Amino acid sequence: MAAFRDPGIATPLTVCPNGQSSRDCDRCRVRTLSLCAALEPDELSDLDKLARTVNFGGRDTLFEQDEPSDLVFNITAGAVRLYKLLPDGRRQIVGFALPGDFLGLSMSEKNAFTADALTPVTACQFSRPHFSDFLDEKPHLLRRLHSMASHELSLAQDQMVILGRRTAEEKVVSFLMGLRSRWSRINGSMFHVPLPMTRQDIGDFLGLTVETVSRMLTRLAREKAIVIVPDGVRLLDIPRLEAIAAS
Repeated sequence: MAAFRDPGIATPLTVCPNGQSSRDCDRCRVRTLSLCAALEPDELSDLDKLARTVNFGGRDTLFEQDEPSDLVFNITAGAVRLYKLLPDGRRQIVGFALPGDFLGLSMSEKNAFTADALTPVTACQFSRPHFSDFLDEKPHLLRRLHSMASHELSLAQDQMVILGRRTAEEKVVSFLMGLRSRWSRINGSMFHVPLPMTRQDIGDFLGLTVETVSRMLTRLAREKAIVIVPDGVRLLDIPRLEAIAAS
């Protein structure tokens, strides 16, 4: 699931097709990856009644930092860039949301970061107060939410290690292998890793310059560990890449 945002920013809302019956949720490609996996069919039907489908074009803003966090989203298609603007005007990317990701239930009443669509994005949207009430009635859903939050905390801790203790090559390889793992949950085992973000985005996320990111990708391609393709990279030497990421 995914994000909060200013209702005036999104493209026009349509009543969620999932609201017609839980069978539509059964056909959702990312249901088993998201918070919804904890729900029984009758509970899905109840959740459907709270949902609307929203669509964003590439580069549209889903929500903005410091704006009221009054909406909750479940990303069902596309990719989203999450970032904070620092007091000096610099941008720090804090993550990338993919299908199945859930954002929007922070304890703060304001958004901690901004979210922009990297590609066309589709999401199920919920009113945050209504979704919170729904959570209060479903202890098993809260347990899954806590499990997902613990996983996100683990990823954040890994990111701190990557930023502070890794070489540039290790950072880039760890990023690629981490994305491969996330995409594989959606599409199955993959040798192709889509990169909807720019190299500048990758650099901002990893604490590297765009020139360094490009140089590392070029080196990996020259050494036949990867092939750079128009929409991402194809992994050629996975054992070697896994060894670099684990170092």
